[in-house]
Parts: sequence; C-alpha cells; structure tokens
Amino acid sequence: MSAGSDLETSQARHLRHRWHHHRRHGEAVFCFACALKKNGVPVEENDLREWKGASKREVIRCFVERQFGSAQHTLDELINRTFTDFSQLLEEQYRRSGIVPIQRAETTFRWLLDHNIRIATTTGFDREINDLILQTVGWQQIFTNNVCSTDVALGRPAPFMIFHAMEAAKVTDVSEVINIGDTPLDLQAGANAAVRGVMGVLTGAHKEERLRRERHTQILRSVADLPSVLQTDFGLQVGPTGSEH
Repeated sequence: MSAGSDLETSQARHLRHRWHHHRRHGEAVFCFACALKKNGVPVEENDLREWKGASKREVIRCFVERQFGSAQHTLDELINRTFTDFSQLLEEQYRRSGIVPIQRAETTFRWLLDHNIRIATTTGFDREINDLILQTVGWQQIFTNNVCSTDVALGRPAPFMIFHAMEAAKVTDVSEVINIGDTPLDLQAGANAAVRGVMGVLTGAHKEERLRRERHTQILRSVADLPSVLQTDFGLQVGPTGSEH
C-alpha cells in the first residue's frame, strides 16, 4: 500500500507502545485518531466511537470538514492522505499483532451454513483491509458475499450494504433477513432496511445501554448466542444437520 508519509515517526512508535491496551478497546479507532492528528485534525478517541461501523473515508471527511470547513478545494487531497495513513497504520498493526476472532464465532458460522442459512458480511473498511482481515482469520470461503462501504453509494446508517448482500445471496424478502452488529450504526442500518431481525452484540466497544437506545429486536452477549435465539425467538425448527423446517 502506498502512502504519502513516513509512518516510522514518533507517533507510530507511540502507537506500538500503547498497542497492547488498544487491541481490546478499538484498534481502528486508535489508528483513526493517529492518522487524523498526524494530518492536522486533532480528535479525541471518544469522539470517534459513535462512528464505528461507518465508511472510513466518510468519517475522515466529516472530521476534516469540521476542522477546516467544507468550502476549501484542497480538502480532497488531505482526506486521501489521511485515509492512506489510516489504512497503512491499521494494516501494519494487523499484520504485526494478528487478529483474534470472537470466541465461538466460527462455530456459529458453521452451524448456520450446516442449516442452509446464507451469511454475508458488511463493513466500513475498504476492500484491501476487509480481505486482509478475512485472510488472517481464514474466513475467505465462509460468506456468500463480503460487502464494503466502497461497494455502495452510502455506507451505514444507510441500508444499502444490507441490500447489496441480499442481492448477492438472491434473497428478495427483508422478512427473511437478520442483521447483527456491535455498533449503533449497525442497528440503524438494520432498522432502515426493515429486516426481520435487528440484533446488537456486546462484544464491541459499545455498552448495552448505548445499543438499547437504537431500534432493535434483540441484544446478545455474543454472536455465539445466535443459533439459540433463531430457534427460540424466530421459530427456526432445526432437524438433522443440513436441514431446517
């Protein structure tokens, strides 16, 4: 990945020093804050948390325009440079430190596939970071489709990534779709798509109280709880492996 600046700065060294703490508390948010500050846009990490799940480029544009105003013609260059710095910094950290999947997530994915339930991902990351994550955890072959915010006109809270995933899975009825995520924007997108299930999970940066302020059908401790919820709350009747009723 090309970058217009040298990330081996004191800022990047400071990142490595604090990385152990931030791996559990939002590495993407931390890399965002570093990239923005490096390009003259001071921001607190807490200000960025409400934007988790959004298109990363849209987030950068919002904070750059808040700092410098939206009328300047030179902002696109600054936005592109900041996005490149963010992407390179996050990629470096993922490659260096690895990615730890949520416990029992893959078991849940396999259960869904075994019962003929198609699954897809949506993300605010661009294609390169998305593919790196899936490759690192070995999930390239699990999903029907992996939709990035760059695949649609607007990212979350717009419902378009969900609709794009439905299109890839050849699903035409939103009453057959469940959207699950760990951010308020995930829940907003699910509500805007009017899908049958809009589920929040508590394995992200947001606390239960924050997620419950959004429209939702369930709040789960983890995606690992999904199989039981599908059976108890949605009436999924599970027969032998590979069938459902």
